[in-house]
Amino acid sequence: MKAFVTGGSGFIGQHVVQKLVARGDTVHALARSEESAALLRQLGATVFMGDITDSASLRPGMEGCDVVFHIAAWYKIGAPDWMQAEAINVGGTRRVLRLAHELGIPKIVYTSTVAVFGDTQGQLVDETYYKEGPFLTEYDRTKWLAHYKVALPLIEKGAPIIIVMPGAVYGPGDTSFVAQLMRMFYRGLPVLPDADLTVTYAHVGDIAEGHLLAADKGKAGESYILTGPAIPLNEMVDFWAHLIGRKPPSLRLSGRPLRKFAPLMGAVGSVLPLPEIFSEEAVGSLGATYMARSDKARSELGWTTRPLQTGLLETFDWIARTEPQEAPRQKEKKLAGFALLAAAVLFLFWYLGQRKK
Repeated sequence: MKAFVTGGSGFIGQHVVQKLVARGDTVHALARSEESAALLRQLGATVFMGDITDSASLRPGMEGCDVVFHIAAWYKIGAPDWMQAEAINVGGTRRVLRLAHELGIPKIVYTSTVAVFGDTQGQLVDETYYKEGPFLTEYDRTKWLAHYKVALPLIEKGAPIIIVMPGAVYGPGDTSFVAQLMRMFYRGLPVLPDADLTVTYAHVGDIAEGHLLAADKGKAGESYILTGPAIPLNEMVDFWAHLIGRKPPSLRLSGRPLRKFAPLMGAVGSVLPLPEIFSEEAVGSLGATYMARSDKARSELGWTTRPLQTGLLETFDWIARTEPQEAPRQKEKKLAGFALLAAAVLFLFWYLGQRKK
């Protein structure tokens, strides 16, 4: 099989490319930079330079392929550039999926996300769930537009699109908020600012396998949620502590009451380089639940996930190996100080709110 992959140098994309190459498929991978191209060549892919926002650059690598995996996306929490988010997540997705359909590619696997459901308000939802917002982040909003205003209308026009919807993805090499929290915990985070945040957890290797299963067994026009267990952050941090023998944060703040202070954190972030998890968008998302079930993918695709303990130990081993061996640099010390300051500010407002009750 010959596959065309966008986002192949990204966290999920690298694992998809590796799995395709390992089973003997020919992989055409799109790259925007020489750095990405070098990585993709190391993985065994044939590289085509281009950008998902430029349709002409997509055609050479896509023509004659049996399947297209569109994984590339803009993912940043706290970044105010909504125009770039729309250009990549919406405009780029439109160009990739539309061209694949025009070229008659037999199968198109599009990577959406359970974030299109927004805050599920404690519900564990499936593929039939639908909500039009409001959305807590630009990522959520633009991926919703790509899913419901780009992919589904093309499916109605006959495009053989299969949608996969991962939840929170973790594993070695991760740079998302999950990895940030795990690394901060590993370093001794004293305050847990969003103890009631609930997301699903699935290892990146299992998510990549879900992509291949969708291509092999998925039905055109169908969506498949790829998620592991839904666990409140409070419980997950206790599990981390048990796994690696570290002391959990002694102070844990309930998130929802702090949402109203998101603009304040935005003001602080405009003058201080706060970590992503203390940005205005992140604080505005406190207490949210991104909960969805993967029953359909498990029953129809035969998708499985590894034990959480196995995947997390592997991830913490990677974190330990990639931590600075020497004393933190001055910049890292400053960032740590800003993180503690942000946590202190949140605690202060939480405490004042508790006293008013």
